[in-house]
Amino acid sequence: MRLNLSLKFIIGVSITLIITLGISFYVIAKRQERLIIKQVENEARTVFTQIVLTRKWIADHGGIFVEKLPWVKPNPYLREVGKETEITDTKGRVFVMKNPAIVTRELSQYAKAKGLYWFRITSLKPINPENSPDEFERMALLEFENSGAKEFTSSVTIEGLRYLRYVSPLYVEEACLGCHAKQGYKIGDVRGAISVTIPMDKAFAEVLANRKNMLIAAVLIVLSLTAIMFFMMRKLVLTPVKRLKSSIKEFSEGYHPERTLKTGDEFEDLYRTFSEMAKTLTEYHHCMNDKIKAATKDLEETNRKLIEANRLLNEANLKKSDFIARASHELRTPLTSIKGAMDYISTRLSSISMKETVGEDSHREGTSLDDLHTFLEIIKRNSERLIRMVNEMLDLERIEAGVYEFHFTDINLSQLIRETVASFQLECEERKISLNVNIPENLLVCVDEDRIRQVLSNFLSNAIKFSPPRSEIILFAYLEREFVVVEVWDDGPGIPLEERDKIFEKFYKLGNKEGTGLGLAICKGIIEAHYGIIGVKSDGKNGSCFYFKLPNEKCAQDRRLYSSISADGS
Repeated sequence: MRLNLSLKFIIGVSITLIITLGISFYVIAKRQERLIIKQVENEARTVFTQIVLTRKWIADHGGIFVEKLPWVKPNPYLREVGKETEITDTKGRVFVMKNPAIVTRELSQYAKAKGLYWFRITSLKPINPENSPDEFERMALLEFENSGAKEFTSSVTIEGLRYLRYVSPLYVEEACLGCHAKQGYKIGDVRGAISVTIPMDKAFAEVLANRKNMLIAAVLIVLSLTAIMFFMMRKLVLTPVKRLKSSIKEFSEGYHPERTLKTGDEFEDLYRTFSEMAKTLTEYHHCMNDKIKAATKDLEETNRKLIEANRLLNEANLKKSDFIARASHELRTPLTSIKGAMDYISTRLSSISMKETVGEDSHREGTSLDDLHTFLEIIKRNSERLIRMVNEMLDLERIEAGVYEFHFTDINLSQLIRETVASFQLECEERKISLNVNIPENLLVCVDEDRIRQVLSNFLSNAIKFSPPRSEIILFAYLEREFVVVEVWDDGPGIPLEERDKIFEKFYKLGNKEGTGLGLAICKGIIEAHYGIIGVKSDGKNGSCFYFKLPNEKCAQDRRLYSSISADGS
């Protein structure tokens, strides 16, 4: 969906306002929450101070006595510390003694019943088991004794409601020793603590209501600003832009706009500049048309000459290719005849040598026949080499010209590798070379089977040729992302760094080994025709690795491509 300028501007400003107000409201809300918690903490400190003052007053007066009414119960734990728990006045009324702990507990019950807050005395060494600390209070008491902390607070949720828990220590004073001296306390020791619990739900409910009001205000602000910006954008920007757009469209259609735009701002300057530019471009357009006509005439003549030159070059190239093909064909025919004749002569001479009788003359004649046989073998070997060279030259020329016909089929490369390796096992055994294979069971590729077999044979033949006796040749094959990789490692002398870039060039040979120098060049052409990669790795000292990579996906498209190329070249 295509958005116009005003909508983009309004959306951008609205998003900016929403993000800014959202962050501001979030910070304010968090600050309000912290202030409420701080206020509740101060309230808890006030309650704690009031309780401490009340307890101190009671302790300083040695406790207080209240009339024993039906709901008033004596404190049984006072007898354990030797305190008088009841007295009777002259009128026979019984009064019960209340110590600071019992007064604190009863005041807490009153406060809790009113729903304000509640508090209680707690200690790690309570006289009354009801004053035993819970987990939070125990942690606070241990902190008071170990680190000398003055207070401990935490926000907790109890039965779905939020509360602030506040604990502050009580220290042993002189008035406290009357009841607690037997427990081994001294003045200044932490006797226990007062735990105050204050509900915070009402305060947070007010914060939530405040947040809702702030959200409504923010929405109103965003909507108001959006509406104002929309009308201002429409009046100050969109109307002048539409008029400018209309003038530009008329100019593109060949009409020169004559009207003016009166806005008194940058749009008026822009429109005036556009009108001047349109006038200048129109004049320049007429001038350029004349120059283009003159240049076109010269260009047509130059183009005609280039076409003629290109035609002559193509003819020369075709003649060169035709010459190479014809020369190779003419060379191959007599060479093949020579090879056939040499095979026949060699066979006949071998037969004659076997039938000669033993004697001095016959022995000399047999020796001559043996020499002749040796020379004929040399002729045969060289003629085979010439035929092989011509065939390789023809293959290389066709590959480079893009007219070599490849027959792509889906094959199991692993099986092809094993078959090729098997054909070299006997030669390796004769040279005492270990030939090992490390490949998976199935490597499916779409290739020209004969051509890939030719590449494998060339790699293995070179590895055997350059490997010393009692060495090892290893052939690896594996998947690497979208490629199937084949590597042939040998223990030969290696390939110097400066020679690696030349190794796949035509007629290049390393050392004085026998060969035409075309094998690796043909291999490179075959692999590149398969959209693959071919290369060599060697440290230049010990051994080398020749490898090629073939795409592992189906290549019907590639087959169609090469079929069309072959058809065009045939």
